[in-house]
Amino acid sequence: MSLLARITGRNGAAPQPLAGAGHDDLRRERDALAARVAELTWDLGGLAYEMAIRDHFRLDVLVKAAARLQEVDAELAEAERLLRLEGAGAAGACTSCGALHARGATFCWQCGTRLMETAEAATIAAFTTPSPGLHTTPSERTEDRPDVNPLTQENA
Repeated sequence: MSLLARITGRNGAAPQPLAGAGHDDLRRERDALAARVAELTWDLGGLAYEMAIRDHFRLDVLVKAAARLQEVDAELAEAERLLRLEGAGAAGACTSCGALHARGATFCWQCGTRLMETAEAATIAAFTTPSPGLHTTPSERTEDRPDVNPLTQENA
């Protein structure tokens, strides 16, 4: 299975983590893909040249060779993107322009696209405001209910 298929979950399968795909593994795979792209580019150029000197072009053959080159080139681009992310210590890339961003960045530095989802102020307040009685400081005996003692560590 190709690097791109493992990452994107192509072929209908769920995305698989790159097991053991450390920095060195990715570099080796990138180098192999770069060599494959160079070979396929050379082959495509050779095909076009041979067809040109014979004055007989078979577009189906050229299209198949170009499609294979595009697939391998996309895998190479993904491997290089992963190496850039890993090497830069970036948290991710912008969905609009592809620029790397740091953890906690709110906007893309290059295109200004919002990177983080925003929540309504009421939603944030609901999750950050302590519930009554749970995190409040213990109070003294109340005037209106002298029979009720406040809950403390000692009488819990």
